[in-house]
Amino acid sequence: MYLVARHKFRYNDAVLKMSKTMQSDNQNLNSRSGNQADVISKENWFVDWKPYRGDLEQTPVAIHEYLPAGQNIALGLQHVFAMFGATVLAPLLMGFDPSLTMLMTGISTILFFLITGGRVPSYLGSSFAFIGVVAAATGYVGAGSNPNISLALGGIMACGIFYALVGLIVMRTGTQWIERLMPPVVTGAVVMIIGLNLAPITIKGVSSNAFDTWMALLTVLSITTIAVFTKGMLRRLLLLVGLALSYLFYFILANVMGLGTPIDFAPIINAAWIGLPQFHSPSFDAKAILLIAPVFIILIAENLGHFKAVSAMTGQNISPYMGRAFFADGLCTTMSGAVGGTGMTTYAENIGVMAATKIYSTVVFVVAGVFAMLLGLSPKFGAIISTIPVAILGGASIVVFGLITIAGARIWISNRVDFSQNGNMLVAAVVVIMGTGNFSLHIAGFDLGGIGTATFAAILMNLIFNRQSLGKENRDEHDAFSAH
Repeated sequence: MYLVARHKFRYNDAVLKMSKTMQSDNQNLNSRSGNQADVISKENWFVDWKPYRGDLEQTPVAIHEYLPAGQNIALGLQHVFAMFGATVLAPLLMGFDPSLTMLMTGISTILFFLITGGRVPSYLGSSFAFIGVVAAATGYVGAGSNPNISLALGGIMACGIFYALVGLIVMRTGTQWIERLMPPVVTGAVVMIIGLNLAPITIKGVSSNAFDTWMALLTVLSITTIAVFTKGMLRRLLLLVGLALSYLFYFILANVMGLGTPIDFAPIINAAWIGLPQFHSPSFDAKAILLIAPVFIILIAENLGHFKAVSAMTGQNISPYMGRAFFADGLCTTMSGAVGGTGMTTYAENIGVMAATKIYSTVVFVVAGVFAMLLGLSPKFGAIISTIPVAILGGASIVVFGLITIAGARIWISNRVDFSQNGNMLVAAVVVIMGTGNFSLHIAGFDLGGIGTATFAAILMNLIFNRQSLGKENRDEHDAFSAH
């Protein structure tokens, strides 16, 4: 659940293609970092909104387009379902309050929309990158509330501050230094391992008994059947409708026929309609900060993968707004940590939803953010969602994580990554295996985790093994500038 997923062509091709795309959208953007900030400063802060006039069966919904209110609500709810399992699971694994985290994800998603001007389709959810370091910093054993949550919150706030500062630097200097540090071969591998790393957890969660296994398979079949054999808006709501059908099947098989663990509706009856979650205040400890703060590097890689994936899916260059996005994510992480929530990141699950639906409108994410806030403020509403059986959420996760993995491969394909070069081949091969196998390094009490280790390995290996190609890119870039 990282977010992530999240592809450009070679530099000169990207400049030409993206400039044409921006001209057609009346964006007047330049993909070169040297004048990105100047160009962006001349734009309106928010994207120029337009109603969608195309055929949903034929034409994707662009970032700057919006659908009728009813469709926006349904699509926003679908995004909530996509992120729900991960957003709830992450705080549980760290001893945090899931209701508070849900509330903060909704607020953060809307704040992200405002800061980026509605130009970046993204849902901000609780990041799994913090789990290992929070456990190391607080000594949490994985059961009940975290007694040392304040230590973790201080580290999360520090991480968010560093992340936001990187965003400010990118807003000032441009994006090319980050893109050179994390080229498509790296981001593609990072996005891919997020899906592959989470896959064993999902499979294990639905393998506790035969009934759950079959229900997970039924959920997969329901979602894929809708995706393949339906048309129009029904196909766009494949996850939401697939989950609803699977929920109905589960109720019939378990509650009516007694074949599995029945759904317990008592929490819905007993839950209050409105209620505030429990807030916590941070404390600042140097050791905890040193353990947790470096996670911002992983968050940058996740978000860069998100940008590449979205750019590939939409055909629009959103890299000029990377600085805004980094700053927004860092600010939201800091804000969440200040009140007792988890660190935030762009969610790969929602990238998977966009990949399946071809609807990229950022308005949908505002609706999703509002729904998430309702979940955090309404124990009754949250109880309804929490009755979804683990088997059904696991089946949906199989589909979504698969889409995330393929999104990583798509980054390689869209950017024409040359695997005839041994450097690229080794970076991808080693990193994918490390991430999939959850290869984790322990450094002075700091556990990087499988995704973290693979991310750092990808960056370092690329810098070492692809120095010649980086030098060639620099020369090509210089020639391109000279030609102009």
